Amino acid sequence: MSIIEQVKASGIIGAGGAGFPTHVKLNSKADYILLNGAECEPLLRVDQQLMAMYPEKIITGLYLAGQQVEAKHAIIGIKVKHQDVIEILRNKIKELELAAQVSVKELPDIYPAGDEQVLVYELTGRVVPETGIPIAVGCVVINTETALNIFHATQGEPVVDKYVTIAGEVPEPVTVKVPVGTPLRDVIALSGIKSLAGYAVIDGGPMMGPLATNLDGFVTKKTKGLVILPEEHNLIRKKQKEMRSAVTLNKTACEQCRMCTDLCPRHLLGHSTSPHKMVRAMSYSKMTAQEDLTVAQTCCQCNLCEYFSCPAGINPKMANLYFMTEQKKEGIKFVPKKEAYTPRAMRAYRLVPSKRLIAHIGIKKYDKRAPLRLDIGYAPAQVGISLCAHVGAPAEPTVKPGDSVKRGDLIGRIPEGKLGAACHASVDGTVASIENGIVIIRRD
Repeated sequence: MSIIEQVKASGIIGAGGAGFPTHVKLNSKADYILLNGAECEPLLRVDQQLMAMYPEKIITGLYLAGQQVEAKHAIIGIKVKHQDVIEILRNKIKELELAAQVSVKELPDIYPAGDEQVLVYELTGRVVPETGIPIAVGCVVINTETALNIFHATQGEPVVDKYVTIAGEVPEPVTVKVPVGTPLRDVIALSGIKSLAGYAVIDGGPMMGPLATNLDGFVTKKTKGLVILPEEHNLIRKKQKEMRSAVTLNKTACEQCRMCTDLCPRHLLGHSTSPHKMVRAMSYSKMTAQEDLTVAQTCCQCNLCEYFSCPAGINPKMANLYFMTEQKKEGIKFVPKKEAYTPRAMRAYRLVPSKRLIAHIGIKKYDKRAPLRLDIGYAPAQVGISLCAHVGAPAEPTVKPGDSVKRGDLIGRIPEGKLGAACHASVDGTVASIENGIVIIRRD
């Protein structure tokens, strides 16, 4: 069985972000395969600890994936501040005699170093076109946990576990390994917090993660972190803002200082992204068909403009999102005009240090270690495994209520001819129900 077939059978998707099926990524040819170990979201601690704990497996998974795409070289991108992990990786590469094929490159401690397009430029010097993906410049990007899962796939092991950091206003910030489908409340409780009354939960990192609207939900293959903050925290208030109030504020308070554009990561790479223009346009009319406004679609929604850049505290990202939404309704697509992209001359002077960002958004006191605890031994009474927690079509259930399943058994297959990912039971038990795309398995 080929690597692609093993990855497909194991149900591997991107272990964060959109959750793109990995077997599709590997069905291409590239000059480089890149490991995104930047973990640029503040407070999250999964990738750095996995690289320290499982360097051989991660390097091997990356190397095998690189062989599949016929990459000339594999590069591990990791922030310069993690010198202890960097040393572990470099020593392991030498030990595996892979120095000619695999290398480690240190990334600046900036936000968003983990954005795919920023990462590609920092590691290769190539700029991904506007609205494009890394393969457009000969690169395939996978993250740390995905590389680990690729190694496991070669051993016949499907994705049934997830590594999650619980951080913020909790007694004990911690990173845990739990079965896919573990109830969110159970995971949060592993941090020692007794009640969530008066608190809000961010599903992911503090910058790009949305507020968790259903705490009765379950861990998916994409769950990376859960950040708990007081409801009155300024970051939570920003995430609660509705589009209507954001539009009103943008129309009345924008100073047109351009800071949102000048510090925009995509703008600095030479893209046309110009959030200050989107804010200005809100004061006139929708003008969704106007060519200049389609650049709203080049926004990566990193939230740097809203949470850091803007001195007036308004919502440039929301302006981009507003026009993107309106243009989608009208079927209007951005058409790149550039054939080549040159990073802007001031880029090196406008990168945002992570420490400064952390202080600015008010989470400095939460910036603590969250050690990976493999000794907790937690076992959920039941799991809820989503059949559609990935890009593409939902998996088709291969089980029915009452069926007995073992950990690793296939419970959802990719629909014929569709983009998707397989799903597997994460515990031994009995299928209790299949509703709303969730397979509930009660542990035996």
